Amino acid sequence: MENPSPYSVVRPGSFLRLWRQLWHRLLRLETPRQALAPWRWGDGVAILVMAALVALLSSWPSLAEPSLRPGIPSPFTVRAPKEATVVDTSALEQRRSLLGSRTHVQVADPRVDHELEQQLEAQLKEVGRLAHTPQAGVGAVSLTPPERQWLASLPAADLNQWQQQLRSAQRRMLRQGLVASVARSQLEEAAAMQLESLPPPGRQLGARLVAESLLGRNNLRLDPTLSKRLIEDLLTQQGLPTISVGRGELIVRQGQLISPQSYDVLDYFGLVNRRPLPLAWLAHFSEALAACAVIVLLSRRWRATLEPRQALLALAVLAVVQGFKLWLGLAVSPLALLVPPTLLLAQGLGTASGLAWLAGAALLWPMPLNGVLDGRVMVAAAVAAAAAVLAGRQRSRAQLLQLALMLPLGALVLQWLLLQLSSLLGTEAQLPLPADLAGEALLVMGLLMVGLLLSPLVESAFDLLTRARLLELADLERPLLRRLSCEAPGTFEHTLMICGLAEEGARAIQADVDLIRTGALYHDVGKLHGPQWFIENQGDGANPHDELDDPEASAAILQAHVDEGLRLARRYRLPRPLADFIPEHQGTLKMGYFLHQARERNPEIPEERFRYRGPNPRSRETAVLMLADGCEAALRSLPPNTSETEARAMVRRLIDARWRDGQLAESGLGLAELELVVRSFVQVWRRMRHRRIPYPIAPRRGYSA
Repeated sequence: MENPSPYSVVRPGSFLRLWRQLWHRLLRLETPRQALAPWRWGDGVAILVMAALVALLSSWPSLAEPSLRPGIPSPFTVRAPKEATVVDTSALEQRRSLLGSRTHVQVADPRVDHELEQQLEAQLKEVGRLAHTPQAGVGAVSLTPPERQWLASLPAADLNQWQQQLRSAQRRMLRQGLVASVARSQLEEAAAMQLESLPPPGRQLGARLVAESLLGRNNLRLDPTLSKRLIEDLLTQQGLPTISVGRGELIVRQGQLISPQSYDVLDYFGLVNRRPLPLAWLAHFSEALAACAVIVLLSRRWRATLEPRQALLALAVLAVVQGFKLWLGLAVSPLALLVPPTLLLAQGLGTASGLAWLAGAALLWPMPLNGVLDGRVMVAAAVAAAAAVLAGRQRSRAQLLQLALMLPLGALVLQWLLLQLSSLLGTEAQLPLPADLAGEALLVMGLLMVGLLLSPLVESAFDLLTRARLLELADLERPLLRRLSCEAPGTFEHTLMICGLAEEGARAIQADVDLIRTGALYHDVGKLHGPQWFIENQGDGANPHDELDDPEASAAILQAHVDEGLRLARRYRLPRPLADFIPEHQGTLKMGYFLHQARERNPEIPEERFRYRGPNPRSRETAVLMLADGCEAALRSLPPNTSETEARAMVRRLIDARWRDGQLAESGLGLAELELVVRSFVQVWRRMRHRRIPYPIAPRRGYSA
């Protein structure tokens, strides 16, 4: 009976059944399409211990929270019980913040000062001309009627004195430093304060002239010598900033906000109670533990072959990142902590795993974030998300190197644009200074370079299969593939034919084409233990199985090519996903020819002796390879006049036989995908049997004259 549509009209009594159907459909969507790689009990314990370590690091600050902190009202009035000298931690942190790229000393530029003074002199000359000829018309300086009258009544000596006061006011303002973004009103107000001794007409006119001469100009420049000297002075300072308190001196009054200095003194006298908060700690611990569980479950959802050591790698990297967050505190660089691990994990475990790890690392911060870190974390998360998406598309280490160069530059440009936007809007900047942004970009670039250098070692240790590694292993000059082409040329040609079929089938169902191409190259390497026992390498010679005349021994030889292949995979350190192609491309198929021979001699012989030991295909890629292996010889043996419909029917029969035999039960392939595989196989066969034009061959001529 056909399943009812969820949009059909149902009676009230069937609503519960409808909701159950929808729930089961949702579960099927969230279930991995192929069987999960088995994990042992000890693997689960190790992952749980690593997740607990991450949770402990994330919740560590909540184990002890002080009862007082700066910025809250004091619950009591406290006086110092004795004399003491206390370290001023806020001043110490301020001094530490100066020991960086922000320690810049700026001085007035004499060249710019001279230009601005000349500009004021030109304005004063124009004013002097207007003072002597009030009806001189329109000039460079606009004057109001009261100002014209005041200038006309002003004696020459007083005019010179007034101009001298304007020059002095401008010089004082220039010595204090001038930036181009100061508003005109602020400049006029500052100039008016410098000219307070003048009468109102002269003060207003003078303030306007001085402001116009300075508007939009910057007379400050960086002095490297003084900046270096300041850094040296800060680094060579002896002693720590301290606070001296006397006996009975008031530290803080009840209801008064606790200042950082008062907090340091209270903490020195042991008045800050650091009590454990088990409920808050348990909440943060559970939150971090749940985040680790989500990372592992999402990684297994999108990568069914995820191994325990790969999950441990993701959680161990998260633990290291959480440790750096605790160690560095507010001086942490979110870009340096989020972008490199996300890129490396995404290329090794997949984009979904990289994004899951990024979500956990971006949300779990041991300490509360201030406004600056909020903005930087958002920028870092956006850049890391782009890295996770792009990592899965990089097919060589050269492309990864380009990505490692472009990501920090993109982050630098993004943060600089946000900084400029913040300045234009007049809001407080939530990002560091441009010099700090450049240093952070260089740091991230260096970490990415180091990560790319170490990535081959990490891939080998944790059996990660990146695109770059797949393409490297698919090189036909690799030692194992070179041996196969030289010692078993027939098997090697058979392998290349299967590669074409399997690759097209994988492309049709949107499986991993790179994985199936490389896996197909290694699936029959076990035949190197005895190439002459396999028909593709026998040529016109005798078949050794006829001389052996023992079906069970022949079946053991066929099974041995799987066992030998796994041994070679371990010897040549093939990644686990590639080694899985060796047994799974045969699954538990029957060795039909030798089973038929054996039953001619003993009809009661059990079929299990003539089946491969498996396992059956546990991924779509190994299943497609099994189907390609079964269809390759049949497609090549079709007569030249075979139609496409007949070829498709033949491929369907072969695939249906493996379906009914249960070989594809754990692969995750559906019937619709199998039909796409059938069509892709026939498409490759159609390309293989293309017609050629017969070229006329000229009669052989002798070489003698």
